[in-house]
Amino acid sequence: MGKNLISQARGRGGPTYRSPGHRFVAPAKYKGKLQTMNGVVKDIVNCPGHSAPLVKIKFENNDMIYALAVEGIKVGDNVTLGAEESTKGSIAYLKDMPEGSVVNNIESKPGDGGKFVRSAGTFARVVLVSEKEVIIELPSRKKRSFSPLCRATVGVIAGSGRKEKPFMKAGNKYKAMRAKNKLYPTVCGQSMNAVDHPHGGGRSSKKNYPYCVSRQMPPGAKVGLISAKSTGRKRGKRIRKS
Repeated sequence: MGKNLISQARGRGGPTYRSPGHRFVAPAKYKGKLQTMNGVVKDIVNCPGHSAPLVKIKFENNDMIYALAVEGIKVGDNVTLGAEESTKGSIAYLKDMPEGSVVNNIESKPGDGGKFVRSAGTFARVVLVSEKEVIIELPSRKKRSFSPLCRATVGVIAGSGRKEKPFMKAGNKYKAMRAKNKLYPTVCGQSMNAVDHPHGGGRSSKKNYPYCVSRQMPPGAKVGLISAKSTGRKRGKRIRKS
């Protein structure tokens, strides 16, 4: 009998591919409405579910939140919430950010807790602030407009040197991926058996037939180059339109 593809097994939602959220410390998201108050950094913790460390902040009303740590922050530092003059690690509205500010953990919509620029060592830059929109340059150099009522954190996310140390062994990479329950190692379908993948089987790992499949193929065969417009290497010089 055949077996499910990896994409089908992940979609089923079994424990093998389920995120181990019970091992994570806390979600690093903004809570409730943004009120102007001061807070103190109580602790810096490591969370397996995030590539950057988290800071534990206690505010004047005794509320405790976890936020992504920024470079240079330490235990005992004061941070502000909702103030126009924000310091490193403070949370404020985008409309109150001066142009040229470095921010992270930006909300896609007001109140969603933060969706953009959350990885270790990343940051975005405020390009233009107006009454209707705020334009921000993301780490990909792409400019995107946000609502002025979206929240963000000032500073660069800590942990920028995380990728500088090589894994050296496949076992170390496996343990790092296992902490977030990421699939590792990944094997191409051509190297599998015919029972495991539509591209598997044969005497070699390369088959002499096209791997482009139609958009209307069933889930079991919708793998590989799905409705590809072109295949092979991109030759010639690309002209980037700005």
